[in-house]
Amino acid sequence: MRISDVVRSKGVRVVTIGSDGTVQELLALLNDFKIGAVVVTDDGESIDGIVSERDIVRHLHAEGPQILTGPVSAIMTPNVRTITPDADLNEVEQTMTNNRFRHVPVVVDGKLHAIVSIGDIVKVRIESLQAERDQLVGYIQQ
Repeated sequence: MRISDVVRSKGVRVVTIGSDGTVQELLALLNDFKIGAVVVTDDGESIDGIVSERDIVRHLHAEGPQILTGPVSAIMTPNVRTITPDADLNEVEQTMTNNRFRHVPVVVDGKLHAIVSIGDIVKVRIESLQAERDQLVGYIQQ
């Protein structure tokens, strides 16, 4: 199974914010779209960083509420690990688990294409197992 299977299932919509957007604006995006991370991009194609709920919590604890009016660039993770649609699902799953991150952008020709979360991967896994189970039940009942 490939990441393209996950992207096909969930779609390619990516919520983004510019690096000069405020953390408060970021919080609104996370809330409005009910997501856990936002890709930071100033041109809509390149990936300048990623910022997650965890980043906000860590910086809020360390620096206080003044981060809310500061730029996203101050709290984002600048070195973002990315994948391509042909990446093996098992390898991506292992990488995300080992490195303890829950979101990874998908790039095509160096440009932002989609984003997948560990939840998206789990959903595809469950659907695949359900389909396999249904096939086995059908085979046994014949």
